Amino acid sequence: MVRAAQRAFGGMPARFVPGHPIAGSEQSGVEASNAQLFRRHKVILTPLAQTDPAALAVVDRLWRELGADVEHMQVERHDEVLAATSHLPHLLAFGLVDSLAKRNENLEIFRYAAGGFRDFTRIAGSDPVMWHDIFLANREAVLRTLDTFRSDLDALRDAVDAGDGHQLLGVFTRARVAREHFSKILARRAYMETAVSADDLTFLANPGGA
Repeated sequence: MVRAAQRAFGGMPARFVPGHPIAGSEQSGVEASNAQLFRRHKVILTPLAQTDPAALAVVDRLWRELGADVEHMQVERHDEVLAATSHLPHLLAFGLVDSLAKRNENLEIFRYAAGGFRDFTRIAGSDPVMWHDIFLANREAVLRTLDTFRSDLDALRDAVDAGDGHQLLGVFTRARVAREHFSKILARRAYMETAVSADDLTFLANPGGA
């Protein structure tokens, strides 16, 4: 988006404030609208050196008024972070569902798919046109992330082929610990939303009590 704006305007206008709300679902269209969509979700603003601080403050305040948690970072860093945490998972979900659907026995495969498959592939129900545009626009960062993941996937394949249980257990254990840490972050955010106000005091519920 920054590159497109620079081409269109011949340079980045001082009051052009790039940003990205990290919220949404696999649903699209006005029928899927949600007035609380941005509450307690991240919004990343990526101001440039020439961005007007006053304009940045206005946009920052707008998102905070909608209940969002606003952060600022360099646009290149944003592209790398989103390529890893959002774009790659969507690519994997689209690819897996497409791969299985092309098999002759696909009806039998999907018939026996359990909840884990449903949860992992939910995002494959996202708008194909939108994700087509995203992958082409952020292809450099996506390719770097995809290449790293492909190397890790090759290592997992080698471990399975060699019957290397130690390697597999190490990967699975590290992944479980990382996932539990991520879950605690989400749980902490949910507790912070539970606030009970009394007079001028606000009490926040904490995990585990007190």
